[in-house]
Amino acid sequence: MVFLTKFRTFFSEVKAEMQKVTWSTREELIGSTNVVLVTMLILSAFIGMADFIFSNLLSWILR
Repeated sequence: MVFLTKFRTFFSEVKAEMQKVTWSTREELIGSTNVVLVTMLILSAFIGMADFIFSNLLSWILR
């Protein structure tokens, strides 16, 4: 019986906390997603170019 009471208390507290959450609008979510995608694209291009340059430089040195 104690478990059932704790279970109910837990879910009522979760419900109360979820009502306090401010959710992003659709436009904010799309804007944030675009920022993340563009940042990932730029960072992956930078890492790819650095890898290409360093691997060619290392193979030139080791020849």
